[in-house]
Amino acid sequence: VLAACGAVPVRVERADPTSVQRQVTSNVLNSEQPSALSVQLLQRLDLYLKFQEDPVGALHDLHAGLDSSGDRYRLFALSELSYLYAERSNDRSYYLAAAAYAYALLFSELETDLPLDPSDPRLRVACDLYNRGLAEGLATGSNGEWVIGSGPHILPFGALELEADPAALSWGGYRLEHFVPAADLEVVRGLRNRYRRAGIGAPLVAGLWKEDTNRVVAGHRRIPPNLKIPVTAFLRIESPRAAIVGGWLRGKLEIYSADDALHVGAGKRDWPLEFELSFALASTLGESHWWDFELAGFFSAAVNPWHDRGADDGLVFVQPYRPGRIPIVLVHGTASSPARWADLINELEIDDRIVDRYQIWLYMYNSGNPIGYSAGIMRESLERAVSELDPNGSDAALRKMVIIGHSQGGLLTKLAVVDSGLRFWHNATQLSPDELVADPKTRKAFENASIFTPEPFVKRVVFVCTPQRGSYLAALSLARITSSLVELPSGMTKRVADVISLNPGKIALSSLENRTSIDNMRPGSRFIKTLARLPIAPGVHAHSIIAVDGDGPLKDASDGVVRYSSAHIKGVDSEKIVHSGHSAQGNPETIEEIRRILLLHLQEED
Repeated sequence: VLAACGAVPVRVERADPTSVQRQVTSNVLNSEQPSALSVQLLQRLDLYLKFQEDPVGALHDLHAGLDSSGDRYRLFALSELSYLYAERSNDRSYYLAAAAYAYALLFSELETDLPLDPSDPRLRVACDLYNRGLAEGLATGSNGEWVIGSGPHILPFGALELEADPAALSWGGYRLEHFVPAADLEVVRGLRNRYRRAGIGAPLVAGLWKEDTNRVVAGHRRIPPNLKIPVTAFLRIESPRAAIVGGWLRGKLEIYSADDALHVGAGKRDWPLEFELSFALASTLGESHWWDFELAGFFSAAVNPWHDRGADDGLVFVQPYRPGRIPIVLVHGTASSPARWADLINELEIDDRIVDRYQIWLYMYNSGNPIGYSAGIMRESLERAVSELDPNGSDAALRKMVIIGHSQGGLLTKLAVVDSGLRFWHNATQLSPDELVADPKTRKAFENASIFTPEPFVKRVVFVCTPQRGSYLAALSLARITSSLVELPSGMTKRVADVISLNPGKIALSSLENRTSIDNMRPGSRFIKTLARLPIAPGVHAHSIIAVDGDGPLKDASDGVVRYSSAHIKGVDSEKIVHSGHSAQGNPETIEEIRRILLLHLQEED
């Protein structure tokens, strides 16, 4: 009687909604504890305590009760609990089992099994269990790397016979190697945002081994060997429901790169592939020599990142050439490198509207060299690339090129879209090019560095913090001292000396004061005054992004290096003011303005 009058055995209390939501949505991937769905099944089958004491036995009992159809709750619990046991025991066969169970849940071959409803909480968790289980289950190499190859893999309930296609490991003429699960990597610094394309598949970061000597791939030599590639592995299992019940699975491993495919067909629909784009970019930059090049390449022309390429050509591709995609050429500034575009690249690569229509190229140059000299090499590099990639002129996208230049890079950019005539040439001599006494190579080098015509394939340019009328810092005494320390290319120095000796009294020695880029950017220099007077060629769209550091009047504003009055020019399609210091190429306002311009370019070109 007393027991019957005791407390009511079922009671409801008001709780914090956040705590309740956390309990409902937590799972093994975010809390190291199984989800409520898996716990419910264990309790319903009276296996909860057994899983605590004998997890292998409990998983065996769960698997033994599987039917060849139905059993969605059981498949989900088996996947999650297998992953949990793998985490606790470090037995990789259970990671692979978790992926197999999740695959059977997501991609059943049975007509009676309808796809999981998008609102079903098991859908996203099952995708993540498949992705993580696959990533960890095949990470059998040293330091957690994948060793990709065909052969059997032991499972707790049987075996998986894996088939791997060697052809899938080829990318842009290279063979992929050193596959590292992206979940094992962390971006400590250097990128503002970490981006993941959510979907299905194990996201990996791969390195490049060597070129396939049996193939000639256009643009292949412009891919840096330290480039890291975001790829995704997808394990396709034949008749997964029946195979799991029978204990013998056959699967094919498929490898996809982010620049090649973004979806995969599985089950009854196309699924987006999961990629970790930011990790691949950060891994590339973390191992890059670009950082060392910034100052070394400014002070010495002997520091040549392309010394093994046999030509002056600083054009870098971050992906294989894809016909039909418009090149975006990013040109860095003084004492800088392509690495400074990291945040911009990171933001653009996640935008489907841009990544499907553009390809990113980087131009790298010794920024202490005279600006005309560097611009001449850049123009030749672009001309050579267009000719190599599309010798027949059939790819119209290559001829809709966009060049974006920061600081000094903006001056190089402008020299790709102006008609200078002989203005720069006559700053040094009144002789015509034909009258100049010099060997053909020397005359050609002088012409490339001083005579500019609009490149017909460049349709839009963007100037970022560009000293159109020079930088006031270049006029300071310290800048002059710095300029005197710059070591110019030995070949150029010899050619200048030869031209002076062969044309006595006909070369304006005063023009040789503009010996470095710092001298060129000094306000009042002949070079910068001549360039400032040149208009953008008709048919080319131009945009200015100008940084100001402070809230004062624009006429007095600067970014610490370039005054607004120098960066502002007439005749551009748009001018955007961003609040930033001079290194504004990674500023969020700058990136969003560039995104707007690129989308506008697509709209107008289409």
